[in-house]
Amino acid sequence: MPNLPVHYYFPAVFSYHNDGISVTFPDLPGCVSYGENEPDAIKSAQQCLALHICGMEEDGDEIPGAASISEINLQKGEAIVLIDAFMPPVREHIQNSPVKKTLTIPKWLNEAAVARKVNFSGVLQQALMKELDIRK
Repeated sequence: MPNLPVHYYFPAVFSYHNDGISVTFPDLPGCVSYGENEPDAIKSAQQCLALHICGMEEDGDEIPGAASISEINLQKGEAIVLIDAFMPPVREHIQNSPVKKTLTIPKWLNEAAVARKVNFSGVLQQALMKELDIRK
């Protein structure tokens, strides 16, 4: 994904409760997290924001601009916190996450490979990279 922003900054609304802090992002419906205390809520909000944006990027959704902090209406027990999502490590982690694939091979081939303790995932990765002419 060329030319994607390295950082995203969005205001989050921290709602303080007896059992912790719920976090919502007014500009990103469905992007919600929680923390037991402020440091935990900030960390959780950063992770939530980054994953939410990665999902939007992968789906080809337009990332909205962040609302002005002065335009956000707060209720009693709420505060605004500007959350920074640093995207490169999140994107890399998602791109390198394992994907489970189901495949079919003859029973005799499976038995021979198991007897020789073949790493099926490793062999498949190497074969796919060779087939696709990908060098890593």
